[in-house]
Amino acid sequence: MPLSWNEIKSRAVKFSKDWEDATEESAESQTFLNEFFEVFGVSRRRVSTFEKPVLKLDGREGYIDLLWPGKILIEHKSKGRNLEKAKNQAIAYSFGLTEEELPKYILVCDFDRFDLHDLQENTRHEFLLKDLSKNVRLFSFIAGYQKSVTKDEDPVNIAAAERVGKFHDKLKAIGYTGHELEVYLVRLVFCLFADDTNIFNKGIFEEYIKLKTSSDGNDLGMHLSHLFHVLNTAEDKRLKNLDEHLSEFPYVNGKLFDEPLTPAQFDNEMRSILLSCCDLDWGKISPAIFGSLFQAVMNPEERRNLGAHYTSEKNILRVIKPLFLDELYKEFQSVKNNTKQLKEFHKKLSNLKFLDPACGCGNFLVITYRELRLLEIEILKVLSKNSQLESDIKNIIWVDIDQFYGIEIEEWPARISEVAMWLIDHQMNMRVSEEFGEYFVRLPLKKTANIICDNALRLDWSLLIKPNEIDITADVTNIIKISEPQPHYDTVNVYTKSVNVIEAATNKNRYQIKLHLITFLVTRHLSVRIYKMKNKKLIWNLCLLGLKIIRC
Repeated sequence: MPLSWNEIKSRAVKFSKDWEDATEESAESQTFLNEFFEVFGVSRRRVSTFEKPVLKLDGREGYIDLLWPGKILIEHKSKGRNLEKAKNQAIAYSFGLTEEELPKYILVCDFDRFDLHDLQENTRHEFLLKDLSKNVRLFSFIAGYQKSVTKDEDPVNIAAAERVGKFHDKLKAIGYTGHELEVYLVRLVFCLFADDTNIFNKGIFEEYIKLKTSSDGNDLGMHLSHLFHVLNTAEDKRLKNLDEHLSEFPYVNGKLFDEPLTPAQFDNEMRSILLSCCDLDWGKISPAIFGSLFQAVMNPEERRNLGAHYTSEKNILRVIKPLFLDELYKEFQSVKNNTKQLKEFHKKLSNLKFLDPACGCGNFLVITYRELRLLEIEILKVLSKNSQLESDIKNIIWVDIDQFYGIEIEEWPARISEVAMWLIDHQMNMRVSEEFGEYFVRLPLKKTANIICDNALRLDWSLLIKPNEIDITADVTNIIKISEPQPHYDTVNVYTKSVNVIEAATNKNRYQIKLHLITFLVTRHLSVRIYKMKNKKLIWNLCLLGLKIIRC
């Protein structure tokens, strides 16, 4: 697991002292880089290779000093050498790398001077060895604390969905289908994500597959079944002679690995597909976007238009900001200078409840949860300045995924939405760790989003959550009844024609329904279902750009 920033800084100070007199590249370069990675609690051997051969543009072969594929390329020189020339050499080497190997960062160093280039942000940072402890956060991507910056159309989201889709097809072709197939894939997605985001020690899932399974894939299913069992077993209840690789995996719990599954059978091609999934940087994948892409991948017809089947994060934010988020930030601004009121506001956030009665893969729940956690971080930053925080970080994070509820008629997206909530929770825990310098992770998983697989039109929602517990409320003036086979709620199709007014239309009559606290940002057709519960409380379900948020 990642080290705290305080521990990293302490290691950086010692590293700087140990290497202050080093000068010769050939004699000590690899030891220097091995110990540099240890500053951040990462085994260099697990993530990168020395002397990576590469074909340069002039056709000659060169050797990269150190390459962590997809992350960082390092050129290390003797003390006093020209670092600009070393940087140009590193760039030249990049032309011989595959797309997946291309680094996001280039670091050139001569023991004393560090020159870090962020190729994505086009930024450059130079500092001396003695100042490493002041600059360790520049290398947060090594430690595992990097902020997750995702783009809706980032190729890694689509590539991940496509590769998992291929794996799905292969399993289905051998007769591994239905519920077990869906659970199996959800578990693998969790492991792939965990391997790149420090839920697991960096890279141990990929390493386990490479080192412990045969190249023909014949024993892969057996090893995965064993791994799933280990992930569901507390450390103190595991076998004393458990394989050393398996013993490195943490206890996950959360019922994710609880259900016994029929062992799957694999071949060489299926093993290669799974390893190609491991090659991707799952730390870059958006839990919100990937869920929808993943759902599309399960349908061969939809897969042709992969990338067109999800609501973008930008559009989700366009809906939830005026719906409730702007009001919460406004309240935060009004109380942030009053410690007592700010703490009360923090408590309020932790008691809010959100229900999406047709949640799909959970993209709206995921983004809403992320935004609440970001607001919570802003609260904690203010309290921290006023010395009003407890020292134990786990006691100050109050917003959690069990505040979120969802109904989804299909089991596959329902299970994906559960996992997506765990994944975004971990991403936000890493954000907290970065902000406050102490590693924070919720393992074993003790809480989960309340997602049930059922038909929202026929389910009595009060079995999931009581209407008076849903926090976001609005008033409507009319309800239109239509005939539908045995629904628990009356429903109606609604059309938007202006900014603050929705018109509800049927063949016989037309009503205007005014929704308070809502500003519609689009004027095209949208569908709104309005539900009338048996206890006469009104609940409506807004489906704007795919959104379903409840008010009662």
